[in-house]
Amino acid sequence: MEIKEVFNGVYRINGKLATENLVKGTKVYDEDLISSDSREYRTWNPYRSKLAAAILKSLKNMTIRDGSNVLYLGAATGTTCSHISDIIRENGNLYCVEFSERNMRQLLDVCSKRENMFPIFKDARLLEEYANDVGTVDVLYQDLSAKDQAELLLLNGGLLKKGGYAYVAIKSQSISVSKPPRQVYKEFFNKVSPKFQLVESIDIMPFDRMHMFAVFKKK
Repeated sequence: MEIKEVFNGVYRINGKLATENLVKGTKVYDEDLISSDSREYRTWNPYRSKLAAAILKSLKNMTIRDGSNVLYLGAATGTTCSHISDIIRENGNLYCVEFSERNMRQLLDVCSKRENMFPIFKDARLLEEYANDVGTVDVLYQDLSAKDQAELLLLNGGLLKKGGYAYVAIKSQSISVSKPPRQVYKEFFNKVSPKFQLVESIDIMPFDRMHMFAVFKKK
């Protein structure tokens, strides 16, 4: 078995992306568990996680690592969150903001097994209702289906430390169905440029259509 660490806490095992399971013997979705020596790894499905897709599409800047404090907007049922939880290990904290009651029920189950994950049942527009619980974070991760995605990044970016990184799945069809995706992405970049420097952008086809995965650094 060939195991290669491609980023801190992120591995390629026989060609598949994986993270070391923080909760041995426990799956979060339909991932495979792989044991090697005293460690257990969970395969990371790029069709279920935009971050995994971006890594496979040659993401260059990966600042989520052991000990990171991460604010995740749009945590959904916890698939990508669980892999970030694996990466940041016991020394990190992952604050999971989700507004859908249905998603939150599943997310709560995932968080109950992982002591570094904290569920926040709030609208990402109501920053003042959870800002004190979160504090300052090293990384902001955003995966929201909303027209005001750029505004939400600017709003919640207030919790991101200076020089911290934001990872954003820009969903062009959620922002506008009447504009070409390329125009939507350009307008997004322009809106956030006063506070965020674009570091890299990745087309994550074939894993997701009409999505741009962008990495920003807070100025």
